[in-house]
Amino acid sequence: MRRTMTTGTLGVALLCAALSSLAAGGLSAATDAGAAKVTRVAEAKKVCMVNNRVFDKDQVPVEIEGKTYYGCCEMCKQALKTKPELRSAVDPVSGKAVDKATATIGAQADGTVLYFENEDNLERFAAQGKPR
Repeated sequence: MRRTMTTGTLGVALLCAALSSLAAGGLSAATDAGAAKVTRVAEAKKVCMVNNRVFDKDQVPVEIEGKTYYGCCEMCKQALKTKPELRSAVDPVSGKAVDKATATIGAQADGTVLYFENEDNLERFAAQGKPR
């Protein structure tokens, strides 16, 4: 029974990610030459912090320990509440762990996002187009 539920949950997660990709223009962006370009996301509420994608519309807010995270659906909302590892990421420049609720967020051309300790690291990454 556990295996069936895990498979079902994985299926829903993959479907959610696929829909996220379509909503963010992921299909056409995959062929763009500028895929390494990163731009700052002005509002964290536009980011699903489970699928790590930026959207045009506001996401579902999830309040945890005085911080606000965002998910694109009820499943992502529950995942943020129950899986603390989803609330952090690694800054691709410094290699340090960052809290997604307080991080500087950068979006790539395909709609995926990266989380940075600060604006300087985002700018460094954008200038280099790669980590470290």
